Amino acid sequence: MKSEDIDQLKDRFLKEVKKENSSKERKKICKRYIEEELSSVFCSLKNLSGERKAEIGKKANELRKLISDLLENEKEKVFQAEKEFDITLPGKNVELGSIHPITKLQKKCERIFLRMGFAIAEGPELENEWYNFDALNFEEDHPVREMQDTLFVKQKNREELPSQERFLMRTHTSPVQVRYMKDREPPFRIIVPGRVFRNEATDSSHEINFYQLEGLMVGENISVANFRSVVGYFFKELFDADVGIRLRPSFFPFTEPSFEVDVSCSICEKKGCSVCKKTGWIEVMGAGMVHPNVLRSADVDPSYFNGFAFGLGIDRIAMIKHKIDDIRLFYSGDLRFLRQF
Repeated sequence: MKSEDIDQLKDRFLKEVKKENSSKERKKICKRYIEEELSSVFCSLKNLSGERKAEIGKKANELRKLISDLLENEKEKVFQAEKEFDITLPGKNVELGSIHPITKLQKKCERIFLRMGFAIAEGPELENEWYNFDALNFEEDHPVREMQDTLFVKQKNREELPSQERFLMRTHTSPVQVRYMKDREPPFRIIVPGRVFRNEATDSSHEINFYQLEGLMVGENISVANFRSVVGYFFKELFDADVGIRLRPSFFPFTEPSFEVDVSCSICEKKGCSVCKKTGWIEVMGAGMVHPNVLRSADVDPSYFNGFAFGLGIDRIAMIKHKIDDIRLFYSGDLRFLRQF
């Protein structure tokens, strides 16, 4: 170690400090030179003779004082800047985001079913034809399989491929029922919330994608009475009112018997209004007892187990609940609309 080495260290330090405009970076340089560079110099003093040790030690102490003074000066600048800030000035409003009304309603539905012991299941939005149609008892010539209703993925030689290898954007959340049942043994009860896709001409009540909530309960001796009890409790909690339930005969390929579910209009209390179209009832879901063919597709023996399934449109329920007349508003990105929720 020579006296010139300390001079070179000092020059290098001053050059680095002058290059930096940021007080934060200058403080980092000061700390690095004190903790690393000078620390190494002081450690090497023990190997020097008395005269050289005194000379180099003096120069090293002078450099350390220079760096320490500069470090304190930088701290003082920051302190003064903080003192100059006027805390009596009005603050700046920070805009906060909010939960989308569809998401908010979905979470409320999930909480209600979780209280009833249902689990939440999920599945892919890109589905194959077997899970989306075949496993759910849709005939090969069913109209919903046409391009007018379904968004198919373009594939080379598609018609020659088996249905397990032909892909589409799922038209409902029902495929998750089969996926869930194939991996587990009954009994079970699940809900399947998620986005689905239809090749629709968009208007006030139709959109190319929307959200569904599927429900499934499978076990021994499950009846329509069980279904009525479950959905009755669900809608009372959802609408925060003592709504009535009405079942009407219907048809779905994946349930038998099938029915449409109506709830009594909580707006007019069944007296008739524009929301319920003067009937006193509002259609809210399709449902039924799971078709034996669907159970067989999921490797569940229908001679021992049965169950019910239902599906509702979350967007539609949100429109009813908030008196919204156009489904496209949910997907417009218009903050004036979204801030109302």
